[in-house]
Amino acid sequence: MSIISLKNVDIIFGSNAKIVLPLLDRGDALESIQQNTNHVVAVRNVTLSVERGEVFVLMGLSGSGKSSLLRCMNGLNKVSRGKIKVSDISVGDCNSKTLQALRREHVSMVFQKFNLLPWRTVEQNVALGLELQGLSLKIKDDKVSSSLELVGLTPWKKYYPAQLSGGMQQRVGLARALSTGAEILLMDEPFSALDPVIRTELQNELLRLQDELKKTIVFVSHDLKEALRIGNKIAIMRSGEIVQVGTPEDISANPADDYVKRFVANA
Repeated sequence: MSIISLKNVDIIFGSNAKIVLPLLDRGDALESIQQNTNHVVAVRNVTLSVERGEVFVLMGLSGSGKSSLLRCMNGLNKVSRGKIKVSDISVGDCNSKTLQALRREHVSMVFQKFNLLPWRTVEQNVALGLELQGLSLKIKDDKVSSSLELVGLTPWKKYYPAQLSGGMQQRVGLARALSTGAEILLMDEPFSALDPVIRTELQNELLRLQDELKKTIVFVSHDLKEALRIGNKIAIMRSGEIVQVGTPEDISANPADDYVKRFVANA
């Protein structure tokens, strides 16, 4: 059962996206559109669905549109055309109150650069989303403690971000996302800034947590090895479009074109 669905989604960055849509419809090249209109087409005619409880990886080279696509799933990027539904909420059509509720209750996000507040301790950073929910002190503290226990950070709860390694800081970001109880996690290249050993450790941690919690995860990566390791399904993007969607086995055994073949060859 799909918990996220996108249909014919275009994302255009610029002051007047409507002038670009006819150019897309007639098949103009993205470079030509940018030169002639000063607008950037980040995502072009994407249709996909993410099933409840799966790890869905969006991958591609830098500039392929994967992060832009991810960020439309919680309304951080506005959809210029098309439909997107997340947890039965039509993201492009909802009002600000409904969008806030989506981000607060249904969808959490883990960023590449941690986004921790340096003046707050580990436990205070994890509590941030819960404070926005207006929970009682006891419920908030219980949720923070549980999340820190899940990621193995209980002994460091009184520390500040600057006192932690990069891998530990990313664990704080993961604990913060888990603490809200959101069913959906959006993860925007969360491990790419880490060294290879720590990156592998956090991949292992994510797989362990997923085995226990059964979240729905949309994970952005530019690394096919990472995608093959953690994903139930992979969508490979190029120039704002999806080139191929499939299981890791499908992608490896039956690459759709030379672009995908190059990824597979380096995995």
